Amino acid sequence: MQSPIAFKVQAISKSGIDSNWESTAVDLSITTAIPPVFGGSSAGMSPEDLYALALANCYLATFKVIAAKSKLVFESINVEVELFVDKNENNQMVMKEANLMASLIGAENPERAMRLMDKTPENCMILNSVKTKMNYEFKI
Repeated sequence: MQSPIAFKVQAISKSGIDSNWESTAVDLSITTAIPPVFGGSSAGMSPEDLYALALANCYLATFKVIAAKSKLVFESINVEVELFVDKNENNQMVMKEANLMASLIGAENPERAMRLMDKTPENCMILNSVKTKMNYEFKI
């Protein structure tokens, strides 16, 4: 694998706080919108939703890679993220804190599975890149 690895996305919108827009990555396009709490519509996923999804999916993908390399077999994994937006010490709105809850079902070796779940955040590129305070809860 060569470094750096590039990923390209695009977002295109018309004027207006309540108009939704299209966000595209690879060949997938999703409708995106400013959430009602910030004066927008609820006509699509918000940037905050996408941020929380990035946290959840990075954890999930990283766990799957670690589990496969460790030959850990499991039935399914469910990752939920609750994201809190608040002001920081400079009175700027930021992604202040996130609670990531991962539940693993059908792990053949629960003790090893828990060790891998604990190890996953330190190996996740996105979780290693954010300033957001992360709290973790793991269940098997």
